[in-house]
Amino acid sequence: MADIVRTSKFLSLVLRHKPEEIGLTLDANGWADVEELIRLTNAHGVSLTRPLLEQVVAENDKKRFAFSDDGRRIRASQGHSVEVDLALPPSEPPAELFHGTATRFLDSIRASGLHSANRQHLHLSPDAITATKVGQRHGKPVILIVRAGEMFAAGHQFFLSANGVWLTERVPVEFIDFPVGK
Repeated sequence: MADIVRTSKFLSLVLRHKPEEIGLTLDANGWADVEELIRLTNAHGVSLTRPLLEQVVAENDKKRFAFSDDGRRIRASQGHSVEVDLALPPSEPPAELFHGTATRFLDSIRASGLHSANRQHLHLSPDAITATKVGQRHGKPVILIVRAGEMFAAGHQFFLSANGVWLTERVPVEFIDFPVGK
C-alpha cells in the first residue's frame, strides 16, 4: 500500500507539475510515453514497473491518472500547473456543482469569487461529499454551491475530466451560494 501512495504522489509531481524533474516530456495534451516514464523514473531512483503503474492507475480512488486507449501513454486527468491542453470538449454541467474549501478563504472568495490559483482550471465536484473531502485538506471545511447551470447559460465554459471532476476557468461571486452563518 505504501508503494502505491508513494508512487501516486510521485506521478502527480511529474505528470501534473514538474515533468522536467526527471527529464520527462509531456506532449501538448499532457500525455507521456509509458516506457519513457518508467525508464526515467527508475533512473531518478524511484522504483516503477508497468504492473505497479497499472495498479496505481486502477486503484487511485480519485482516478487521477489515465492510460491512452492503446495503453502506450499516460497522463494526469486534471490538476496541471504546467500548460497542457486536455482536449476536453466543452460540456453542459448540472445545475449545481460544489466546491470544497476552508473557512479561512471565505472572505477572499466573497470578494473575488473562485479562481484556479496556480493550476490551469478550477475544480468543482459533482456532489457535496466529494467537495467536503477536498475542503478538509485545507482546514475547517466549508462547501460552496456553484450555480453552474446559470454560469453555463451566461456563456462560461465547463469541461468534464475523465475522472468526473468538472473544470472551469473561474467562478464569479454572483454564481456562488455561501452557507448561511459562515
